[in-house]
Amino acid sequence: MVRTVVRAGHVIAFQDGGHRHLQNGVIVVEDDRITHVGGGEFDGQADEIIDAKDKIVTPGFINTHTHLSESPLDRSFVEDRGPRNFYLSGLFEFLTARDGAITDQARRASVAASMPELIRTGTTTVVEMGRHGQFVAEQAEKAGLRAYIGEFYRSGRWYTKDGKSVQYEWSADDGVAAMQHAVNFIKEVDGRANGRIKGFLTPVQVDTCSEALLRRSREMATELKVPLALHVSQSVPEFQEMVRRNGCSPVEWLEKIGFLGNDVILGHVIMPGGSSWTNYHADDVGILADTGTNVAHAVWVFARRGIAMESYSKYLARGVNMTLATDTSPQSMIEALRWTAVISKIMDRRTEVATAADVFNSATLSAAKALGRDDLGRIAPGAKADLLFWEGASLFMTPMRDPVRNIVYSAQAEDLNATMIDGKLVMKDRVVPGFDVDALLADLQAGAQHMWANMHREDWAHRDINILSPESYPAFKR
Repeated sequence: MVRTVVRAGHVIAFQDGGHRHLQNGVIVVEDDRITHVGGGEFDGQADEIIDAKDKIVTPGFINTHTHLSESPLDRSFVEDRGPRNFYLSGLFEFLTARDGAITDQARRASVAASMPELIRTGTTTVVEMGRHGQFVAEQAEKAGLRAYIGEFYRSGRWYTKDGKSVQYEWSADDGVAAMQHAVNFIKEVDGRANGRIKGFLTPVQVDTCSEALLRRSREMATELKVPLALHVSQSVPEFQEMVRRNGCSPVEWLEKIGFLGNDVILGHVIMPGGSSWTNYHADDVGILADTGTNVAHAVWVFARRGIAMESYSKYLARGVNMTLATDTSPQSMIEALRWTAVISKIMDRRTEVATAADVFNSATLSAAKALGRDDLGRIAPGAKADLLFWEGASLFMTPMRDPVRNIVYSAQAEDLNATMIDGKLVMKDRVVPGFDVDALLADLQAGAQHMWANMHREDWAHRDINILSPESYPAFKR
C-alpha cells in the first residue's frame, strides 16, 4: 500500500450528500482510493506528502460525450458555418465531407493529441464514442486517463444528394454485425488498467437506428450492466424525420419502445418537443425526468452555430440529471462549465440560474450518477482518487473567496497545475508525461491538411474546402 497525504488550502469535499468548501484540508489517499478527508493535521505515516497549501483541490471532471478520433479536426473548418436548409446543423454536409476525407492516420493523431488536451483542461473520466476503440483504450491507458469507450453501430446512414433534404441508406443486416463487434469490444477491454478502462453500448443516432436495433441494444446493456448512449434531438431535420416516421417526438418514441432509463445517456436533446426549434408540443423534458434518463449537454458545439438549449436551468428545475461534455473542440471541460452557465443565463434572462454550483455538480456528481458510480466525482472516503490541483493565487484566480465561482468564471487551462487519477499524478506542473506534444501536433496538422485537400470527394456537390468553409480573410496578394 502507498499512502499519499495532500495538504491543501482549499478542498471541494463531499459531505451530507453534496459538495462543501473545506479550508486548510487534508486528503489521505491509499493506492487508488481516498481514505480520509478533513481539517487539521493527519498524524499517520505517509509515503508521500503533497504540499498544496496554495492550491484548490477539486474532484476531477467527467466528460460524458466525446468523439476523440475527429474532434480536433473541427478546428479551422466548421466554425462560422451552418446551412440554413438544415436549420444550422453541420451534420449532413460538413460531417459527411469531413468523414470521407479523414485517414486512419489522422484519426489516430486526433486521439493521441486529445489525451494531453483533455487532461490539461480538467477531464479525468472521458466517455468516448467512435470506431477506434482499441487505439483509444491504448492511449488512455498510457495517459492514465479513466475512459468509458463504446464502438459505434447503426442500421443505416444519412446523406444529402442536393444540399436541400436528408436521405437515408439502410444496411442489409440492420447493423447486427456492427453491434456484435461493439459487444465483443466491451468484453475485451472492460476492466483494463485497474478498472480505468470500461466499455459501454452506443448505437449512433436515433434516426439511423431501427426500433429492432434499439430494442436489442436496450436488452444487451441490461444484460452486460453497462451504460447505453444515443444521439437524440440534435437537429431539426432529425426531429422532423422521427415525427414523420412515428407520429411523435424522438423522446416520446424512445419511451414507447422501452429504451429510456437511469443507465441511458442521451447526447444533446437540445431540440426536444416543446422547444421553439421544433414548434411541436410534447413534454420531452418531463419524460426525461420521470424516466431518470441522463442528458449529456455539450453547449459549445451548438452555441458556435447560434443554437442554444431552452434551457439548461429549466431541465435542472424539472429534475433531469444533466451532465456536461465537450463533444467537439476545444475539448475543455473548463470551457464547458463556463459556456453552460453563461448561455443558460442568456436564454433565461436571469443571473441567479445555472450557477457555478449547478454546472460544477453536473460535471461531477451528476455525471458519476449517469455512469452508475458513487465513487467518482467527489472527494470522500471510499471514492477514487481523481483530483484536480488548481492555482489559488494566479493572475486569473486572484482575488479568491469562492473557489468554484473562480474556476467556472475565471480559470484558464494554465490554472490547472496538476491532475491525479486513480491515485497517480498523470500531470504535474502542466506537463503530461509520455506525450511529445510538438510531435503530436505535427501529426495532427499533417492529417488536417490531407483532409482539407480531399473534402470534395464525399461532398454532394464536390466542393473544395475553400467553398465549403472560406477563410476569415482572403489571401494577401504578393
